[in-house]
Amino acid sequence: MKPIMALAAELAARKTSSQALIEDALTRIAAPAGEGVRVFLRTHRESALAEAKASDELRAHGIVPSPLAGIPVSVKDLFDVAGDITRAGSKVLADAAPAASDATAVRRLRQAGAIIVGRTNMVEFAFSGLGLNPHYGTPRNPWDRATGRIPGGSSSGAAVSVADGMAAMGLGSDTGGSVRIPAALCGLTGFKPTARRIATDGTFPLSTTLDSIGPIARSVACCALVDSILAGVAAQVPPPLPLKGLRLGVVQDYVLDGLDSAVAAAFAAALTRLSRAGALVSELRFEALRRLPQINHKGGLVVAEAYALHRDLLARREAEYDPRVASRTLRGADISAADYIDVLTQRAALIAESARIAAPFDALLMPTVTMVAPAIAPLETDDGLYGRTNLAMLRNPSVVNFLDGCALTLPCQAPDTAPVGLMLVGQGGEDRRLLAVGLALEAALRA
Repeated sequence: MKPIMALAAELAARKTSSQALIEDALTRIAAPAGEGVRVFLRTHRESALAEAKASDELRAHGIVPSPLAGIPVSVKDLFDVAGDITRAGSKVLADAAPAASDATAVRRLRQAGAIIVGRTNMVEFAFSGLGLNPHYGTPRNPWDRATGRIPGGSSSGAAVSVADGMAAMGLGSDTGGSVRIPAALCGLTGFKPTARRIATDGTFPLSTTLDSIGPIARSVACCALVDSILAGVAAQVPPPLPLKGLRLGVVQDYVLDGLDSAVAAAFAAALTRLSRAGALVSELRFEALRRLPQINHKGGLVVAEAYALHRDLLARREAEYDPRVASRTLRGADISAADYIDVLTQRAALIAESARIAAPFDALLMPTVTMVAPAIAPLETDDGLYGRTNLAMLRNPSVVNFLDGCALTLPCQAPDTAPVGLMLVGQGGEDRRLLAVGLALEAALRA
């Protein structure tokens, strides 16, 4: 499926219709040989077709609420949709009452005219960066599908829904990389806004401090448009900043350790292309990042806040959880109030240090994740491999959540090679400027 702005232009020119777009998306979801059965936990076939018909009728009368009007989108299973059960990828919540109303993010998408084709699969309770789900299956990455590689998580179904043309945008959440990891591994664009930018009511939480809501789509313009809608401001894409003279700081500490050869090569090649196109690319030292493993050695804010949310449910129904999710969550029992306060204090100091170091730059750059997508099968059977791979996958993107920043991942791999993400990082509240920088970098990388 084409990027949102291209679809909007075709709808405006009557070259296609919302009904045609929705029918195509539903056909892809239902394809027997496709990933739809693992990507979607529920498909809204009847309502999507009815809304598409209504959207086309409104357009015929000049009523188009936004460029997203009439375009198919998917919604991660942790967002409330009125009438749906919000399972958050778990069997434990399968008997919960249906949501009485839409989450704010979902409501704003509907008000913009977007058409929700269904709810996408995810890591149970969003607590992993790999994308595996033993309850509902694991969607396979579009790259090297014969091997069967991870999609990335936790917004696994969101990414594959876009990659396979089942939706033009997948709505996801990002607590430690859950939008950016699957976007990077699947060759897509993903945006993690400043956490406070998008209202999280009606969203099943993982960490109330770090949770943020963002899109996975095919371009920076797609993400910028959706971000404005989710934030409740004018639905628009900012003009790109001129690439020539942009100051880009390449973080040297911590985030470049242990890169696999494919990621290292793609990242270096992307930096060279940006420099040749006129950007001012320079190395940046941020040695304080090396303290992060020690600061979070007991699990940090995510584990503490997840345990506070799940402790009663775990006491009653632990056997129904993904054992890997349960074990990570139960680590929170060993985090004291003093430990939690220590992490908050050290986080505040690192945020201040980040602002000082980043001040001379328009954006910081780093690889989104350290590796290309590994195969699913070994991770399903080896808990030690799963744990090590998950930590490696989360390491770089979780830096941004901890620093209360915003971030954008762009595909930067060579054609016909494994997807690799280039991550642009901005300080908290710099979301729209970062997207304008991203538009400039995207154009250079695609040239």
